[in-house]
Amino acid sequence: MGKIVTSESVTEGHPDKMCDLISDAILDDALRQDKFSRVAIEAATKNGGVLVFGEMTTEGYVDVPHVVRQTIKEIGYTKAEYGIEWETCSVWVQITEQSPDISRGVILNDEELGAGDQGMMYGYACKETKELMPLPIMLAHKLTKRLATVRKEGRVPYLRPDGKSQVSIEYEDGKPVRAYAIVVSTQHDPGISKEKLERDIVQEVIKPVCKEWMDDDTKIYVNPTGSFVRGGPYADAGLTGRKIMVDTYGGVARHGGGAFSGKDPTKVDRSGAYAARYIAKNIVAAGLAEKCEISLAYAIGVPEPISLDIECFGTNKIPVEKIEEIVWHYFPLKPAQIIKVLDLRRPIYKKTAAYGHFGREDPDFTWERTDKVEILKKATK
Repeated sequence: MGKIVTSESVTEGHPDKMCDLISDAILDDALRQDKFSRVAIEAATKNGGVLVFGEMTTEGYVDVPHVVRQTIKEIGYTKAEYGIEWETCSVWVQITEQSPDISRGVILNDEELGAGDQGMMYGYACKETKELMPLPIMLAHKLTKRLATVRKEGRVPYLRPDGKSQVSIEYEDGKPVRAYAIVVSTQHDPGISKEKLERDIVQEVIKPVCKEWMDDDTKIYVNPTGSFVRGGPYADAGLTGRKIMVDTYGGVARHGGGAFSGKDPTKVDRSGAYAARYIAKNIVAAGLAEKCEISLAYAIGVPEPISLDIECFGTNKIPVEKIEEIVWHYFPLKPAQIIKVLDLRRPIYKKTAAYGHFGREDPDFTWERTDKVEILKKATK
């Protein structure tokens, strides 16, 4: 047997993802009114309540309880029996303005921004899929997205919002060859037999997504513990930023530890990671390497990255030193440059919160563009 690589994803009804969606919905509402809003919002949920807390400085007015309730409604928690219900849930708000000490270090002048925090950010790309993403995380996201779709469209009407997927792919000589195991766990109404659930999930969710990678030996697990009636925040507490591997590369690439949701683009946890993906994807798309991991590090209040490191895992077609030289010359690396080139002061973040921030075919996901490919090819001639 070859090497097995496993990644997971969760649906928007998972309590941690609920909190990510709430945080980014609040961010979007602030940016819609004031594109220079400074936002760092967290959410927590348990049983029938949501706590929203953090910092926000904006010229607009965000009706936080309204945004929270609308987000919960869109997710699908519309009945009290689900444990939380959008109209009757409790919403507590603890938000203050951003610290003036941080603000002074970030806004240096009209054209220059210092990094909103210190930290390391990673970006990754590889040729395993058309999205230039690792196969396990792409299949895991497609499974959870499909799970939400069949629920919302009524194709499997007894499903409830909470759910998870996990995909294990077997590799030989560094290439994916087959699905070794597929796990789907989904919340459902009471009284549904395990046999019916398994049959419906395999036919409506797993096969449409994974069929080309499955063989007779692929292990399939649907709700391995049996019943999954109690879910969402009724079953488990949720917290913003607790699914950082789901949000990125499924554990295939490294992670600096900073979460994305609820943070405006001056926070390099978010914009730096988006820039690193943009760089890595263009390098792979241009054929300079089969796989590429970009590492950036910043210090609070300092515009230039403290470090830039490029790892191509021996797949680079030209020296890594040459690739690094090209990256410094052609890509945005300062926060203000990143925000401008990727047009990040827009209310686009709520839709990033579930089903991954990378590998998405949506024009608003500007960090997924491969518009530097021709420049890179010319620069390497």
